[in-house]
Amino acid sequence: MLERELVGHVRRLSHRARRVGAMCTGAFVLAEGGLLDGHHVTTHWRFREELAAAYPAVTVEADAIFVQDPPIVTAAGVSAGVDLALSLIEQDHGAELARQVARWLVVFMQRPGGQSQFSVWQQTQTVRNQALRRLLCDIAADPAADHTVPAMAARLSTSTRNFTRIFSREVGLSPGKYVERARVEAARLLLETTTEGLEVVARHSGFGTAETMRRAFMRQLGIPPSTHRQRSR
Repeated sequence: MLERELVGHVRRLSHRARRVGAMCTGAFVLAEGGLLDGHHVTTHWRFREELAAAYPAVTVEADAIFVQDPPIVTAAGVSAGVDLALSLIEQDHGAELARQVARWLVVFMQRPGGQSQFSVWQQTQTVRNQALRRLLCDIAADPAADHTVPAMAARLSTSTRNFTRIFSREVGLSPGKYVERARVEAARLLLETTTEGLEVVARHSGFGTAETMRRAFMRQLGIPPSTHRQRSR
């Protein structure tokens, strides 16, 4: 149980602030004070279900590294708090000052708030089905290969319906969403480490065209590939 005195101080001080924010489990303090009711927020992945269950008036964005729903801002953890701080500096004082602060901190300009708390590759380790684990490794090794549902189902010698059921149960994502996330991560790495043009990056990462890649980036990260390249440098 959170201390009433602490919650009371936070509620009182919030009325004087332009923004009210929390990192990690600090979201529970704001929620207890009623400050998150009706807002979209995030918290550390380990506590997101607990937060959602304890405070049903709060909408928990399960996988975002930070969420801004003015006047409330929340971050998933300490490193995500740095990303959120850089975003707020950019909003208040411009991109150049945010870049200077990022350089002093020796971090990327900022990760977009909608970015997942997990790398898609980390999910491979939790899959128990060995054949499926090999398939996920194949996707990582060659994202531009044929990873349609029929092709992947054939590799596991099963029907498309059964494959989709097994994949979604084991991985927690549909096959299509997983492949898109994997390709976005492959494209991100190429954008961050090479000078290849967007069309070349799109082909190497399995998107085929720069426009298809742009739409996937907007869905997954909330920014286009060109902006991600600029920020990462």
